[in-house]
Amino acid sequence: MTPEEQQLFLELGREVLASQPFSVLLGAELATLRPGHCTLALALRDDLKQQHGFAHGGVVSYLVDNALTYAGGTAMRVPVVTSEFKINYLRPAVGVRLLARADAVHVSKSQAVCRCEVFAVAEDGSEKLCALSQGTIVRKGDAPPGPV
Repeated sequence: MTPEEQQLFLELGREVLASQPFSVLLGAELATLRPGHCTLALALRDDLKQQHGFAHGGVVSYLVDNALTYAGGTAMRVPVVTSEFKINYLRPAVGVRLLARADAVHVSKSQAVCRCEVFAVAEDGSEKLCALSQGTIVRKGDAPPGPV
């Protein structure tokens, strides 16, 4: 992809994110997007934390779900939905920001198996891995059979 195509691809991805009311509510940002890869970012506000002061597991899970779907959808180049994912919470997500980085690992015409890592970012910019996930992203039922 040329730099211009990459920018257009990212802008289209941001439009999709902006059309998701829940993503807007949380304040998610699409940091990077290219075919088969996505980085979603989220400022970690107090209202997204649980009673012990770190990110609620549902917030981390949201990031995983969306990042996996972006990675799989951009790799398959068709409308997709999440079929399933598994998440391992490795440590409390403590910091000022969360980053979810997802990659398509295997892609076919009907599904993409993707992997995601979620990092908690401290004020000094250092990152700590706090969750790992793998999921299956599938072609949406009414999607055409080939790349779009």
